[in-house]
Amino acid sequence: MGPLEGLRILEIVGIGPGPFAAMMLSDMGAEVLRVDRLQPSGIASGQTPAFDILSRGRRSAAVDLKQPDGVALLLDLVEQADALIEGFRPGVMERLGLGPEPCLARNPRLVYGRMTGWGQEGPLAQAAGHDINYIALAGALEPIGRQGQAPVPPLNLVGDFGGGGLMLAYGIVCALLERARSGEGQVVDAAMVDGAAALMAVFYGAQQSGYWSERGTNMLDTGAHFYDVYETADGKYVSIGSIEPQFYAELLERLSIDPAELPPQMDKTHWSELKERMAKLFKTRTRDEWCERMEGSDVCFAPVLSLAEAPEHPHNVARGTFVELAGARQPGPAPRFSRTRAQIARPPARPGEHTDEALADWGVDAARLARLREAAAIA
Repeated sequence: MGPLEGLRILEIVGIGPGPFAAMMLSDMGAEVLRVDRLQPSGIASGQTPAFDILSRGRRSAAVDLKQPDGVALLLDLVEQADALIEGFRPGVMERLGLGPEPCLARNPRLVYGRMTGWGQEGPLAQAAGHDINYIALAGALEPIGRQGQAPVPPLNLVGDFGGGGLMLAYGIVCALLERARSGEGQVVDAAMVDGAAALMAVFYGAQQSGYWSERGTNMLDTGAHFYDVYETADGKYVSIGSIEPQFYAELLERLSIDPAELPPQMDKTHWSELKERMAKLFKTRTRDEWCERMEGSDVCFAPVLSLAEAPEHPHNVARGTFVELAGARQPGPAPRFSRTRAQIARPPARPGEHTDEALADWGVDAARLARLREAAAIA
């Protein structure tokens, strides 16, 4: 089993980064119980559960946290939990009677994980927002894009998942490690604006040193001819990342370009014209032909694959990067461990699918389950 086997975590249902954090912890072996609403919405309300990949690995219990009986039930579950994940706006859990104070009073060893966009305090703490807004304020959106064009949102990878869910999972594990020394729990305040800013650390340094300038003119943002994507003869794309001199030399060799004809690699004044030259060259062959010529070499090359193509690539197949579960193909757990093998515990659940089973495993007896159901506190 995974390295987090034996840990019990409560996930108060949410969207985006909270479920991603819960999925990562579950993939690593933690037992995560998702506390769902009695009347779900969105994907949970009608779409095929198998494709709700962020919900994989966990059981679901449907509990009405607006009812006193539901609140009392959750506080009883908190006594047995190692951590809790919630993703509401600041103050919502407090108004429910489930904020850090009552939860830590019931279980002083609890790690209370909070996932928000703006953080628990600050002028914007109560404002609505989404990934694009958080990364914009963090300075992570403005640098992404081509010269003379608007910034390009990198899906919701930087805010929701990298700067949000992954940071929350990391923070929870850090707090659990600290608890092993102190014996005390604490609150983890994971804000997407903070996490996105942290991911930009190297670029803040580059900007202040004068190394980073206008969007789309730098080495890593499509400014350089040796670090970009190029269209091929069949309308597909390849990626090139030949930064180091030896890799750049191999790129030129495989493109049949004499380096003596070119200006120095890092002379930015010639990058634009060299990019045009390379664009023409890459359009002379199909993507597969360029793969035959460059893949596996030190050019730092890879084909640009679609979501449908990536799971079929021989390297991903050999590593088992993608797995199939309940008819849904998806990325497998990452990272990997030499002894404690991470694995997906179960397919995504329908909201409330395991209410009786899971609550019983968490110590709720049959008589109480019956009372809770009669009071419409669970479903």
